[in-house]
Amino acid sequence: MDDELRAVTERLRKEAVDASASARFERLRSTDDPDELADVLTAPGQQLWARELAAFRLGCAGERRAFESLVLLLNHRDPERCASAALALGRLGDPRTARAAAALATNELRVAYALHPVRLLTALRAPESAPALITALKRRLASPHDPYWRIALACVEGLGALADKRAVPVLDAARVHPRLAAAATAALARIGEP
Repeated sequence: MDDELRAVTERLRKEAVDASASARFERLRSTDDPDELADVLTAPGQQLWARELAAFRLGCAGERRAFESLVLLLNHRDPERCASAALALGRLGDPRTARAAAALATNELRVAYALHPVRLLTALRAPESAPALITALKRRLASPHDPYWRIALACVEGLGALADKRAVPVLDAARVHPRLAAAATAALARIGEP
């Protein structure tokens, strides 16, 4: 956890560029007061880096007040923000997390940002995980020239990790796609299918 926190804080430190932002950053990085961090999530006019730092620290500490902010960050256009939100949500332990990640992973309007929700669903191993990954993968396979093949690959790998037999038909269909064939074959083997 220390390495992940260090990576997130170093990235966000670079966003706190002026003197007052730098001082604010150091205060948020070092405080042990969850109320002070939670206030950043609801106060108007907060910088994105401040909200992310507060949400990440609260989420990793199991403080559920971070949930909504982390879900918003999980669906951000910046992959690094999505990754930090997924990590914090995975540690948060909020029962709403899997449902939120499933909604993001299957939202066709936001499919470009679905990679981290897909990976989070795999890590959570929740009842919502396999059905959401199956749905997302079916949609990716519907078009032969779908540009989101990395999302499809993450779904295939996730379904293999979950080893849910309901995924066999969609994984079998994925084997005909050159970029997915090896991963789909491996996923089917993990499930116990030839």
